[in-house]
Amino acid sequence: MRKSFHDELDQLRLQVELMGIKVDHNLERTRQVLIDGDLKAAEFAIACDDEIDAMNVSLTERCYELLARENPVASDLRFVVSVLRILSELERIGDLALRVVKLNPERELWAGHLPTFDILVSMGDTAIAAYRDALRAWSAQDLHLATDLATRVRVMDMHYEHLMAELLRVAGPHAVPIATSTLIAGRSLERVADHSAVIGARLRYMLTGDPDHLTAEVR
Repeated sequence: MRKSFHDELDQLRLQVELMGIKVDHNLERTRQVLIDGDLKAAEFAIACDDEIDAMNVSLTERCYELLARENPVASDLRFVVSVLRILSELERIGDLALRVVKLNPERELWAGHLPTFDILVSMGDTAIAAYRDALRAWSAQDLHLATDLATRVRVMDMHYEHLMAELLRVAGPHAVPIATSTLIAGRSLERVADHSAVIGARLRYMLTGDPDHLTAEVR
């Protein structure tokens, strides 16, 4: 019976990875929309977000079922509870990506302001790189990479400060809509990186059982 339970946990781990891959695909579509306003990518991203939400609900229910049926202890309990947290992070990252995609109708306006647009593109690249580190860490159950994610210098904070400084220089009749949509996009990308770091922090706790690592989840 315990072998059957651990087989279920292995399947759950793989399903979380599959959901993470779907989120990764949507982040790449977000980058396409950000860079060149790809309408087809935007349509796919909106449709895929529904799949991500459905997976989140299904896997969350599966975790609750396992907790009720198996009454796991020690590392098994830590795994299931951590999966619940990571599912929430993945779903949130998907929502943040979609928020940027939905700015596409205003893209031509704020993409015309190159100083802030270039920063946004850099933020997108940084956010996706951080997320992919989180996905690799989960796939390999890599403590070293999880630790790096949870403790690395927050480069996105510097990008965001630079973005805010440039937004203060925006002038002209379209200054307000440019600043507003750029700020929403920038904040969303910054949060993608933050949630990716939380995944690393939670994985580090899951692998070590050290409760001190939970403080790194506060972002």
